[in-house]
Amino acid sequence: MGEGTLNQGFTYTEIIDHRGEGRPLLDYLAERYAHTSKQDWEERIRAGLVLLGAHPALGTEVLLRGQRLAWLRPPWEEPEAPLAYAVLFEDEDLLAVAKPSGLPTLPGGGYLENTLLALVRRRHPGASPIHRLGRGTSGVVLFARTAESSRMLCLALRAQQMTKLYRTLVEGSPRRDAFTVTVPIGPIAHPYLGTVHAASPRGKAATSHVRVLERRALDSLVEVHIETGRPHQIRIHMAACGHPLVGDPLYAIGGGLRGDGNALPGDAGYLLHALRLTLRHPRSGEQIVVECQAPQLLRSGSPALIPAKA
Repeated sequence: MGEGTLNQGFTYTEIIDHRGEGRPLLDYLAERYAHTSKQDWEERIRAGLVLLGAHPALGTEVLLRGQRLAWLRPPWEEPEAPLAYAVLFEDEDLLAVAKPSGLPTLPGGGYLENTLLALVRRRHPGASPIHRLGRGTSGVVLFARTAESSRMLCLALRAQQMTKLYRTLVEGSPRRDAFTVTVPIGPIAHPYLGTVHAASPRGKAATSHVRVLERRALDSLVEVHIETGRPHQIRIHMAACGHPLVGDPLYAIGGGLRGDGNALPGDAGYLLHALRLTLRHPRSGEQIVVECQAPQLLRSGSPALIPAKA
């Protein structure tokens, strides 16, 4: 694991829209960024770390639509993460890499520089991720190296012209060898984050095709092909069909939240691996298959014994 990194800090910016128009600045900040207390926002404002337009804010201003709001987060020590990745495919248009479990793809949740994006951009400053994997998920992540390849790949992704195949270990033994899950996914209440994605009848359509590779004593090895790319789709869909991922601290049978619901989406413990990505090259049209070998516990024939938690 990489050591905790003291980063360079970050300036967050936004343009005020209908959600903030007509509201006092301090009230707006405390409600929109509820992870920070109103008292902490008052201290940031007094320290000159919050700007409205080009000037330090007072906190009493009534916001106008179109105003630029910025606040500086001073340098902080980021959580540890594995700071290495492997290149699986590279040419002048594309870069496909193997992300380790535990490394966030993008900034968030206290991570800024200990991310796959930051690591990749040290060698390829213009690289843009076409999709993301959750922090606990390993495997193939695709980057575009030019604006045109990014545009074409994003169009292909939305048109479901990329095939993404995952492998994971789930609780129990599914009744059928192959089946499809179509449970809608949308936001539900979360005690810390406000909302988190989960199974929801008011959510967006989502489709996952599941195939059982191996049935073991207490769990099963499965492959999942996802047609849609909703947040945490595989974790939610496998839980929704009665077989949560082994070690997943967040999702329970039915696709809702486990226990008191205090776990966060980035909390690790489960095994989920992006095994294969199939796509058409944005320049040549040639079919490309990028594979990343699964960890030992997600290979057929492995005993896959995960120690029980104390």
